[in-house]
Amino acid sequence: MSDVVRKDKKNLLLILSDFFKNIILVIISIFFYAFIGLKACTYDLFVNLYNAFSWKLDKAYRHTKEVLTKNIVIEPEKPKKDKVYNYSAKTLAKLEQDYQELVRDLQSSGATRSKESNVYYFKVRDKRGKIITGTMNGLSKLDINAFLVNEGYSVYSIKTSPLINFLFKESSIGAPKMSNKELIFWLTQLSTYLKAGITLNDAIKLLSKQVSSKKSKIRAFQSISYELVLGSSFSVALEKQGKMFPALLINMIKAAEASGTLIETLEDMANYYTEIDDTHKQMRSAMTYPTIISIFAIAVIVFILVFIIPKFIDIYSDNGIELSGISAVVINISLFLKDNIFSILSLIIFLIICFVVAYKNIKAFRRSVQIILMHLPVIKNVIIYNELTIFTKTFSSLLRNNVFITDSIDILSKITNNEIYKSILYKTINNIVKGEKISEAFKDHWAIPEVAYFMIVTGESTGELDSMMQKVSTYYQGLHKNIINNLKSFIEPLLISLLAFVVGGVIIAVVIPMFGIYENLM
Repeated sequence: MSDVVRKDKKNLLLILSDFFKNIILVIISIFFYAFIGLKACTYDLFVNLYNAFSWKLDKAYRHTKEVLTKNIVIEPEKPKKDKVYNYSAKTLAKLEQDYQELVRDLQSSGATRSKESNVYYFKVRDKRGKIITGTMNGLSKLDINAFLVNEGYSVYSIKTSPLINFLFKESSIGAPKMSNKELIFWLTQLSTYLKAGITLNDAIKLLSKQVSSKKSKIRAFQSISYELVLGSSFSVALEKQGKMFPALLINMIKAAEASGTLIETLEDMANYYTEIDDTHKQMRSAMTYPTIISIFAIAVIVFILVFIIPKFIDIYSDNGIELSGISAVVINISLFLKDNIFSILSLIIFLIICFVVAYKNIKAFRRSVQIILMHLPVIKNVIIYNELTIFTKTFSSLLRNNVFITDSIDILSKITNNEIYKSILYKTINNIVKGEKISEAFKDHWAIPEVAYFMIVTGESTGELDSMMQKVSTYYQGLHKNIINNLKSFIEPLLISLLAFVVGGVIIAVVIPMFGIYENLM
């Protein structure tokens, strides 16, 4: 009988042993294939979606470059058959009444220009006879009327009031900021039209229909055209659109207008924003993949600790197993997380919000975080190479387009959000005021590699600072691209190993007490 019991125990132990082996293999397989599946469903999907959404604009950009390089003539689209709009006699009579009121107004107070821009609500008919209403920024009704007549409209009514200003002023003036992709397309197309002999104002009108379908941006382009008709310079017209166009582009165009090199500057800026966009893509690519995988790994570990591990606690207590060492630590962590999971999540969300708000609004905090990040292995090189690439590329473009050195430094300080590099730029401005060299601000600074410093010194001493800055930019852009590619190649096996180590540790902590059950059965 004892032999039968002993044999049953032995069989039970073999079954338990096989069971735990299979469990471990299944868990490892789940994590391995889940990791691969997550990569395909998140990172790869993100890249494919991003490429798909940007394909249309990229296609238009490539077509424009082909036009530039091969001098292909763009054939105009075949005109569509115009629709004729007919209105009732009552509507036409009301339009005529509005027109008579407008004529009287334009001969009196409507011709007086205000000091500040107002929003004007207008009613017009186009060449097809369609009645159109809209809003525009302007200084007087007479200016708005002249602009609309020049556009080919029959104007019937132009009104303004405090209520109209309140309802439409923000949306009329503050158009959304243009993305790098939109800027690349806009600058390339604009330079193409100008090279083809199209006037600047007509080119702006054509581009207003191509760049965006958003009403706020269409109104902004309409406002640019209005400013050009009134005799304002192109740079002033862009500047009046708030934050829609970057300060760098506005200053470049201002310098180009003085030197008569507008087309060359537009092409140069299109190339500049293309390179900057590529640099930003590299940074996003480097950060997206590890971030997604890290979040997934943390979620899986928390899930195991909160929902899987507690199932074993009852098994251990029923068999009288005393936990110690790593098993006790894992079980205690599991119980703590299970009891306080919502409080911990709330605390984490609160801390993240506090961190983001403090980083955006407290300069000293932002500087401290940036200093810490710029002293971490690998990460410091990614940040420094990226900042140097953007800084030197921008500085080179500014110098090449004859922008004043003090204006250049001021623009550069607004481009970067890195407080360390901002302090270097402010020091550079002070050195210029004192009559010292630009390179003195970069000397012996921990955030400026020696290679970059000596190249700047060489460019300054030879009088070719702009070309040397471009070489520095090309050099560090190459380094930045290499380190991003190496980081992406290195981080996948690192995260897999880390995830396997943590999950394996949790599994071992669960399996160890099972040997106590084995001893009890013996």
